[in-house]
Amino acid sequence: MTDLSFIRPDCAWDLGATLGEGPCWDADAACLWFTDIKQRRIHRLHPATGARQSWEAPDQPGFALPRAGGGLVVGMPHGLYHFDPGTGSFTRLAGVEEDRSGNRLNDGFCDAQGRLWFGSMDDAEEAATGAFYHWSGGAPARVLDGICITNGPATSPDGRILYHTDTVAQTIHAADIQPDGSLSNRRPFARIEAGAGYPDGLAVDAEGCVWTGLFCGWSIRRYAPDGTLLGSVPFPVANITKLAFGGPDLRTVYATTAAKGLSVQERAEQKLAGGLFTFQSPVPGLPPAKVRA
Repeated sequence: MTDLSFIRPDCAWDLGATLGEGPCWDADAACLWFTDIKQRRIHRLHPATGARQSWEAPDQPGFALPRAGGGLVVGMPHGLYHFDPGTGSFTRLAGVEEDRSGNRLNDGFCDAQGRLWFGSMDDAEEAATGAFYHWSGGAPARVLDGICITNGPATSPDGRILYHTDTVAQTIHAADIQPDGSLSNRRPFARIEAGAGYPDGLAVDAEGCVWTGLFCGWSIRRYAPDGTLLGSVPFPVANITKLAFGGPDLRTVYATTAAKGLSVQERAEQKLAGGLFTFQSPVPGLPPAKVRA
């Protein structure tokens, strides 16, 4: 097992997010994008200067990922939108689940081909109405269905495996990606034991290991490609929602957290809950890609 327990994450931005999510490193601009779903905000951090900027979204933004043609692709309830940070405007790109009124989009990822992978979920976190999709323009293609809270997703370094999370079932799955984007051979990759938290957003490092934030779990875990637990990074807050590798050498980990669900007493004890955290990883992450559609 790799000892990660000595790592002590620092709070890079104490912004008190209700549900911080979706950190994504933009290598060209050397900045980090992330969202606060429940406060309907999109945030940007320039680590080199410490500059911070925030924008209001018209609805709950599950993710905001850089787009190859400029701007970002933002997932909001029932649609994908182009976001222009210069003007703050949102332009609809594609409809998603307009027949599932209680759903919203939650967590997205761009693979090395520039293809967007994302999930949906029941906003009330009760019904198994969530699904996973990929999008390269046109109508999003549904590849999995019947999940309450979708999270992840991320791909292996060779782009052949999709890792995706069924949070309520405390299970990370793996599936083989076919040339047309469909999935086959879906199987459990890692199960989180009872009482240890719920797997949330994922990232894969250059060695093919899978890192996951644990909601209610006070840590980030690292798993080997065969699903063996390698180690964990302890956090001073309970709800870690997702991580991303960034910085010039892709060894700086940025992790979003959430104050959602904490009692008044827990909030007082976890003063940095909802903050953006950072630490140095012993291995680099994979180069981030931009959505090409």
